[in-house]
Amino acid sequence: MKEDIEKRAVLAAELLIKYNTTVRKVAKILGVSKSTVHNDLTWRLYKINRSLYKEVRTILEKNKQERHIRGGEATKKKYSAKKEQIVSKNSGII
Repeated sequence: MKEDIEKRAVLAAELLIKYNTTVRKVAKILGVSKSTVHNDLTWRLYKINRSLYKEVRTILEKNKQERHIRGGEATKKKYSAKKEQIVSKNSGII
């Protein structure tokens, strides 16, 4: 069992580095929770492979600094879509 967890941690790290993506996306690819991936990348990977851990930490720090920007973009997209629905719904009324 422990071997499987270590393999998952290394695979999660490799995916994060290869695609320069977020913990959420890696979790979705692996079919596990983002908490599991986060634990794999922060605690388990540190014990397994320190050089890989250092690369992952760099990406995680960058993601942490940029998360407010991604959140703002998602909110903007959400409300733009709502506005378009209202406009298209009301465009038939004339």
